[in-house]
Amino acid sequence: MSYNSRQGLFMGRTLRVSIVTFTIMLLSLWGCAPHQLSRRSPTPSPPQSSPSKTPSVYREYPEPEAPQTALPIDESAIIAESWTVYKEKFIQKDGRVIDYEASDRSTSEGQAYGMLRAVIADDPTTFALTLEWSQNNLKRSGTNGTLEDQLWVWKWGRNQSGNWGAIDRNFASDADIDAATALILAYRRWNRPEYLDLALTKLEDLWNLSTKEVRGKRYLLPGPVAAFVPSPSTVYLNPSYLAPFSFRLFAQVDPNHDWLSLVDSSYQVLKESSQVSAVGLPSDWIAFDTETGQFQPLPPDSPLKSSYSFDAYRVWWRVAWDAAWFNTPEAFSYLGTATQHLQSLWRSSSKLPARIDIHGKPTVTYEATSQYAMLYSALRLIKPAMARELIEQKLIPQYQEGIWDDQSAYYTQNLAWLGLLPTTAIDRNLLNPS
Repeated sequence: MSYNSRQGLFMGRTLRVSIVTFTIMLLSLWGCAPHQLSRRSPTPSPPQSSPSKTPSVYREYPEPEAPQTALPIDESAIIAESWTVYKEKFIQKDGRVIDYEASDRSTSEGQAYGMLRAVIADDPTTFALTLEWSQNNLKRSGTNGTLEDQLWVWKWGRNQSGNWGAIDRNFASDADIDAATALILAYRRWNRPEYLDLALTKLEDLWNLSTKEVRGKRYLLPGPVAAFVPSPSTVYLNPSYLAPFSFRLFAQVDPNHDWLSLVDSSYQVLKESSQVSAVGLPSDWIAFDTETGQFQPLPPDSPLKSSYSFDAYRVWWRVAWDAAWFNTPEAFSYLGTATQHLQSLWRSSSKLPARIDIHGKPTVTYEATSQYAMLYSALRLIKPAMARELIEQKLIPQYQEGIWDDQSAYYTQNLAWLGLLPTTAIDRNLLNPS
């Protein structure tokens, strides 16, 4: 079976939640449809591309032991080529990012990935287009059309009546985090203060609507409280939404909220929830008992699953960026510990199953290019020789003319690009101008 089969990818995609009732909310995660919001905010015109310069790396830790020979590919060339092809195949002229494997829908996740990739690639035109489409189509409004906040509805597509618009008006915090991160970087890269203004507005809403204090500590929720707090003693969390590197950037620009407290709780969630797995892997979803402070699997009948799968892959990338960008001891420690089982599987069989249950047993026989790319971002920091094996055996063979796997694999294109992005691709001045 091919690495990212449509079945494996679709079933493993990021689950979002509806807010009507908790049961309906969980069962409605896979819809699709669009609606042009009547209230639109102006979006800045595209700035000029910044002058080319040699990027620097923001890290002071010793360089890991490098492989004996250079990689047989030019990562930077692949990053440039695949971004060009991605824009042609997955981003419409108006800035809408299309997920062809899910009824041609668009998501806040996809729009945010487009913005993040555009600012890293120094592509102000594509950045402005994806932002504009998102602002025009994904804003959350009530039944009377009044704007609720600056967060984005997570799903837009064709509904059962054949009309296009917002299908599920709930937000997904990972997308708004990535969008705010991209806006801060864009503000710094292209000197556009209006991007920072929008980022700060988003951060205010994220803090108020998608964080919750539990036992004296603040935690990031995957979305609205009503969707992810099914009882007074239970909170549902998604470890792959936790972005410590983004929270550090937020703390630099927003002194009104304690974003660094989310860094602390993120590593607590990552470390302790991974221990729920018999083999120490992160889960797509995990339940947090607010009375005992313990983590546990979600109920077996829940549509949200506590298994290592397509959501959880992103943990490697998000933690690796915190390690590479901010020289974070907690990041290196977590990556070294949580990847042990995958390292062992790779040494024994030179392949990794796309899904592993909470007991450490593979539940599918196919593999996933997206997993290999996300894991690569971590292993090149802690196990560079193994990272070389991954890229030679599992990533290069799946890449052809700007595409990983097949031309409909939206999720794979993004995770592969973010996973292979060289650590030198981000200018230090974008991460900490001071």
